[in-house]
Amino acid sequence: VGETEAERDAGKALEIVGHQVASSVPDGVTAANLVVAYEPVWAIGTGRTPTAEEIGEVHSFIRRQLMDRFSDGEQFRLLYGGSVKPANAAELMAVSNVDGALVGGASLKAEDFLGILAAYR
Repeated sequence: VGETEAERDAGKALEIVGHQVASSVPDGVTAANLVVAYEPVWAIGTGRTPTAEEIGEVHSFIRRQLMDRFSDGEQFRLLYGGSVKPANAAELMAVSNVDGALVGGASLKAEDFLGILAAYR
């Protein structure tokens, strides 16, 4: 799930992400069989990353939505996926409600991917 830059600038990021989660996460799933990834559209392939506060706000919002709908909502894994790289991985993994990373381009170079893994430990 994720918003465009125009949606974020208009102050609608949470509304958009909330709608995406509500319409794409079916009833009856459990934390054991679903992972949710937040990747702002405007961060895909641009090298731009939202602030830790922005990521935390969206991830906490998603967590609350899941907890409202599912008894195991606290257990769902929430991944962050916008421009994750070795230089920012440790900071991203320290954000509340970020349980892991959805790594894109950085996974193509073993050295970069290993750097991200090291930050996750």
